[in-house]
Amino acid sequence: MSNIENRVRDDATDGADLGDELVVRGRNVTKTYDSPLPFTRSVEVLRGADLDVRRGEIVGIVGENGSGKSTLMKILVGALDPDDGDVAVDGTAGWCPQDPLLYDRLTVAETFRLFGTAYGMTDGEIRDARDRLADRLGFEEFLDYRIDQLSGGNRQKVNLSVAILADPDVLFLDEPYTGFDWQTYLAFWELTEELTDRGVAIAVISHFVSERERFDRILELEGGRLTDVTDADLADRPTEDPRDPGSTAGDPESAAREVETDA
Repeated sequence: MSNIENRVRDDATDGADLGDELVVRGRNVTKTYDSPLPFTRSVEVLRGADLDVRRGEIVGIVGENGSGKSTLMKILVGALDPDDGDVAVDGTAGWCPQDPLLYDRLTVAETFRLFGTAYGMTDGEIRDARDRLADRLGFEEFLDYRIDQLSGGNRQKVNLSVAILADPDVLFLDEPYTGFDWQTYLAFWELTEELTDRGVAIAVISHFVSERERFDRILELEGGRLTDVTDADLADRPTEDPRDPGSTAGDPESAAREVETDA
C-alpha cells in the first residue's frame, strides 16, 4: 500500500542547519502503467525509487525519455498515486509541470489571480508577487495577454511563476527552462539560488545537465531507481543546451505516454 503525507513545516525549525533538515522523503516508490490495449505489455516505470531532499538544497534528476522522471514528480506532489511506497513532504509545495496546467482563455493577470486566491493570498500579495516575478523573468508586457496568445517560452515563464507565487517550502520543477532565451535562463538560475539561500528545497528534472555546479547533487533515474551521479559519470555524458529548440530536453516520457491514459 502507498502512503503520501504532507506536513505543515514547524517555523521553529527556521534556525536549524539547512543541510540537516529533510523536507522531501520518498521510499520504495513504485508505479506501473497498464496498457489499455490487448496483447501489449505494461510498463513498469518506477521500481522502488528512493529520494531525499534537504532544506536549502537543489537536486537535479536526470534520465532518458520514458525513464519515469515526470511520473516520479507527479507522485511527489500528490498528482498521481504510486502503486506502493511512502512519500512525505514537509511544508507547502510548488509544482512546475512539464506540460503547463494553465487555462488558455484567461489572461496572465487573471491566471495569477486564480492561483493566488487558491493559495489563500490577498489581492495585494498576489499583485506584488506577480509583478516581481514578471519583472524578474521578463513577461511584464504580457500581463493582459491570454495564455493561448503567448509564445511557448512566455507560457513557460508563467508556468514557473505560478509554482513560485505563494513562496512554497519545496519546489518541484519539471524541465522548467524549456523554451527560455539566454537571459531568462540565467535569471532562472539566479532566482533558484536566492530561493535555496532562503531555505527552499528544489528538485529539478532535466534530460541533460550541462552545468553541474548549479546543483548540490544529481540523481539518475534508470531502471526505475534513483542513483547518485558523480562528476566522473558526467564527464562521459553528452551535454545539450536545454534552451536549444532542437534539443530533446523537453520531450515527454515516450514509454509512459504510450500506455498512460490519465496523467
